[in-house]
Amino acid sequence: MTIYSQNTSPEIIQIEDNIYSTYLNRTVKLTLIYPKKNNLLQLVIFNDGQDFESLKIKHWIASLSDENKIAPILCVGIHANEERLQEYGTASQADYKNRGNKAHHHSNFILKELLPYLENTFLISPDNKVMAGFSLGGLSALDIAWNSPKVFTKVGVFSGALWWRQKSEEDGYTDENDRIIHNIVRKGNYHQNQQFWFEAGTNDETSDRNNNGIIDAIDDTLDLMKELEKHGYQKNKDIIYRQVEGGEHNQQTWSKVMPEFLTWAIGL
Repeated sequence: MTIYSQNTSPEIIQIEDNIYSTYLNRTVKLTLIYPKKNNLLQLVIFNDGQDFESLKIKHWIASLSDENKIAPILCVGIHANEERLQEYGTASQADYKNRGNKAHHHSNFILKELLPYLENTFLISPDNKVMAGFSLGGLSALDIAWNSPKVFTKVGVFSGALWWRQKSEEDGYTDENDRIIHNIVRKGNYHQNQQFWFEAGTNDETSDRNNNGIIDAIDDTLDLMKELEKHGYQKNKDIIYRQVEGGEHNQQTWSKVMPEFLTWAIGL
């Protein structure tokens, strides 16, 4: 483990670590952020941990911790590599271009290798584990949490790639039948005590498949929320939606709403 130079609160440590995954057949780089003091920690795992610096994750954790707004946290960033388009996605089904065909391996890595490693290394609260991600990593986080409700009680999806589809538009794609994560949630069941946090920016993209004046990134998110509501999840209680006016599909926008997400995920 290599400790970074600490340019924020001296009570918060950021390190790099590595863990070998037999499922992914590679060494996975991790960024870990946690308090200097040995506390019972709330666990938050992010996909795309290579973006932690531009997301200012350590800065926000230190600031919120100093203000006593969040519980002691172990924040873990899983670094993606050139296999990102294959390792992220939905575990049960690749998309129409066969992207995400290693997503089941990524899920197994988190559940069967990463979590045991973290629980053997840190004192982690059993009551609240959070999974989160950005764009395609957000889709992956939602899929993993949805399929592991006894493990992850909360999930955060920033500009999620919820368009992930099983058929191209040229081959007759429809919103109703071909968005993979919508179908997965539709066929699932209500998970007691599981909660969801979604963010989308009004400038996430310009595409508008159905020409209704709402960009697809927002439409896909709102439609996914409707599927959750059909199972009995309630808006503003079990489902939180943050639409960022002028928000773009980048780390700068996601960083701006990070304090809101962390406070929701592990706030005191």
